[in-house]
Amino acid sequence: MFAVYAKEPNADDPLSSLVVGERPDPEVPEGWVRVSIRAASLNMHDIWTLRGVGIKPDQFPMILGCDGAGVLEDGTEVVLHSVINDPAWRGDDTLDPKRTLLTEKYQGTFADSVVVPARNVLPKPAGLSFAEAATMGTAWLTAYRMLFVKSGLRPGQTMLVQGASGGVATALVQLGRAAGFRVWVTGRTEEKRALAEQLGAHATFEPGARLPERVDAVFETVGKATWSHSLKSLKPGGIVVVSGSTSGPDPSADLQRVFFLQLRVVGSTMGTRDELADLLSYVELAGIRPRIGAELPMTEAASGFADMLEGRTSGKIVFTR
Repeated sequence: MFAVYAKEPNADDPLSSLVVGERPDPEVPEGWVRVSIRAASLNMHDIWTLRGVGIKPDQFPMILGCDGAGVLEDGTEVVLHSVINDPAWRGDDTLDPKRTLLTEKYQGTFADSVVVPARNVLPKPAGLSFAEAATMGTAWLTAYRMLFVKSGLRPGQTMLVQGASGGVATALVQLGRAAGFRVWVTGRTEEKRALAEQLGAHATFEPGARLPERVDAVFETVGKATWSHSLKSLKPGGIVVVSGSTSGPDPSADLQRVFFLQLRVVGSTMGTRDELADLLSYVELAGIRPRIGAELPMTEAASGFADMLEGRTSGKIVFTR
């Protein structure tokens, strides 16, 4: 079958390991289902896979793609939940020590079809296209958990999103605006800041800018480049929710500020199947349409990967079949 895959890990030149070609058709174990992919979105996790981060060398070649939307063999339209748990696990899906994400152990969604456990497919909302639905399982689910499960924010409070144009960031802007938060955003360029305002941000700022007032919560996916600003932007007792570190994982902890102002630092990773179900209901009820920055045929995946690697994003990059 057609597939976009990583042939081997390459930390220094990840795109050199990207192959658009053919892979064997997957077998379907008992209790699993085959999904014919209609759309799948690109995530930073796919870049990390090409670099060999979070995946063992003997797992290559690995079909890329952490999330997607498609059709079951009976014609049911579905959205994928990408966190695959140990069958014996009970509790929060993201806390299972044996959990894995598509493309870490099991082949991903940038292909004609993908095989996943039956519990990992959910009905696609009729109001979302396949391309829009394909953004839900990773970036939007991550944003939903950060905002509604981890932050403790109440409507009317102020949130700051670091980095205006990434998939999680744009989801946070749209979700936060719809939920009644005051949404502030930083962005490196006028174009990125304008995009955030189009999506509902109440105000936008250059990275590191002094804000008009301190905020109740900061949402971090950037890491080292913005961490100091994030901590300085918080009210006493405020919270920073972090789900990524694209610019580096090792900033100064600034512990004096953390303990003196009683700041809270909370990690967040993906989300549970139930949270994805709630997210899908929420976007349908609220009439939210996810921002797609680029929609490309899967045969042109290399172009999308290059744009993400260079930071040329304005919403989610989605590949279609």
